[in-house]
Amino acid sequence: MPKLKTKSSAKKRFKLTATGKVRVGSAFMSHNMRKRPQKMKRNARGTKLLSSTDARIVKRYYMPND
Repeated sequence: MPKLKTKSSAKKRFKLTATGKVRVGSAFMSHNMRKRPQKMKRNARGTKLLSSTDARIVKRYYMPND
């Protein structure tokens, strides 16, 4: 059976923590930020952890070797 490849897009978007949780950057932060409320901009800084359901999908289908 051939080796499984990690999706290139997933490599760039997701990182796994040491405990196996999936860390992801916040969405909607690339442009048009003057229209967004200050609270949204503040809460969207940095990275977030995905919920366990979404993390399971990412690990199974997009990052099979991690």
